[in-house]
Amino acid sequence: MKSLFPFAAETRGVTVRVSVSFMPEQSEPGRGRWFWAYHIRIENGSKQAVQLLTRHWIITDGRGVKQEVRGEGVVGDQPVIEPGTSYDYVSGCPLGTPTGAMEGSYHMVAEDGSTFEAAIPRFTLIGPAVIQ
Repeated sequence: MKSLFPFAAETRGVTVRVSVSFMPEQSEPGRGRWFWAYHIRIENGSKQAVQLLTRHWIITDGRGVKQEVRGEGVVGDQPVIEPGTSYDYVSGCPLGTPTGAMEGSYHMVAEDGSTFEAAIPRFTLIGPAVIQ
């Protein structure tokens, strides 16, 4: 059975899971635009509440060109995730190539004031076969 979240990484008891979907209705291959939606689930398996403060993404297109994106929170939120709970959100990524990949990290602060980078696993962005 295929997992709902095929990509996962764990840091200090915090697991980041990712699923990705190609969005044909938002893509225009004839104009060099492909679009994916990705669903992130952040699970707190540690014994302390953690808060997501910032995000850092590395987006690589099919030509190997990298773009870095940094910002506060995710989808306008800096969620506090209690032990044994999870936080989900969905966002999107446009690319100028039909394939690519994303990876990165979330800067987190734990209840005790310690900070850490929770790894976001590398996941692939693969559009449908391009018909010439």
